[in-house]
Formats: sequence, C-alpha cells, structure tokens
Amino acid sequence: MAKNQTPDDAVLVIGLGRFGTAIATTLDDLGRDVLAIERDETLARKWSHRFRLIEADATNIDALRQAGASDFSLAVVGVGTSLESSVLVTANLVDLGIKQIWAKAVSRSHGRILRRIGANHVVYPEYDAGARVAHMVSGRMLDYIEMEDGFSIVKMRPPKEIQGFAIDETRVHERYGVKIIGVKAPGQPFEYTKPETRIGPEDLIIVSGDSRLLEDFANRK
Repeated sequence: MAKNQTPDDAVLVIGLGRFGTAIATTLDDLGRDVLAIERDETLARKWSHRFRLIEADATNIDALRQAGASDFSLAVVGVGTSLESSVLVTANLVDLGIKQIWAKAVSRSHGRILRRIGANHVVYPEYDAGARVAHMVSGRMLDYIEMEDGFSIVKMRPPKEIQGFAIDETRVHERYGVKIIGVKAPGQPFEYTKPETRIGPEDLIIVSGDSRLLEDFANRK
C-alpha cells in the first residue's frame, strides 16, 4: 500500500479479539478507514467482509512492513492476553515510527511496560468497565465517564432536593462542588444548562466534577 493511498485519519487495528473488533467495527461505522491485522485464520475470515484485513503475524516487523503499517500515524493494539505478543507488537509499531499508539493492557504492570516501550495511550478495558459499573450500581448514576486527575462526567436522575428548581436556585456548584452542564427532558432534545434552566423530576442531568463529590451528590435523596 503506497503512502499516498492511506488517508490521514486511517487507523491500523492489530488483533481482532473482543476489544479490537469493537474498535474496528465502531471506527468503520463512523466512516474511518480501517486496516485490521489478525493472525488467526478464523477471525480473519469472519471480518474480512467488513473492513480491509490482512492475515499476518504482527509480532514480526517484516510482516507489518509488508502490510503497510508504516503508512499509518495511528494504531490500536488489541492484543492483550499474551503479554509477550502485546509487547512485541507495540515495540514493532514504535520502531516503524507510528506517532500515536493505543494499546490494551490486562494489568497495571502490563500497562507500565507498554508505556515504557513507547505506547502513547494504555487502555484497561476490564478494569475501566468494572469501575464504571460500580459507580452506576452504587447510586442513581446511569452512565459514568472518568477523565483524568479524578475529574468525571455522569448522567443521572436529579436528587429530589433540586427537582422543580432553576439551576441558579439550586446553588449546586456552591453547595456540592459539582456542575450541572446539561439537561435532557422527556421527549425533548438535550440542552446545555443556563441559570434559568429548571430541573424536572423526570429529567436526566449531565453533571461534571471531582469523582468523590459526584458520588456524594448522586447518592443524595
């Protein structure tokens, strides 16, 4: 594959397990150009109709070169269950000069190794999913996204004490240290909040702030 044939926003996905497949199919749905590399013949045959796919062993840097991996500026390493394979694939991508490498890790020590050899972003799918669900089942949170440095964004039902009141009347930020940034009323489109935005009992609210403060706010009656 020649360099000029690869779109700037194309993504190389290595490994089509559950994680890699979810990444590749979602990117494909979003209209991104995807090239997947998978060494398992059965998996390769299963997904070859969906996006561009090459059956090859990505732990071999020559196989990556032949697949045109060096033409990509962004790659996702979906290999995770085999630490050795994950490290070899990531190291190969670093050696090929790929600028942005996202890699799956199954443990903190695995993630530290991947970062040390050059992965720009390390993802812990099982841990992140577990933490997200834990926050959701512990209160009235319906969705939970943890960003960085303890900052999070949640979707939740409003506590009774703010139902029927406008944002500036609730003084949520002053009292609880969190900020309501959006409201979704039943049958209405999402809207960013204004001081006069009134919170209904059936609304969904989007709230941002420190994770611990959000947890306290979500558990208020």
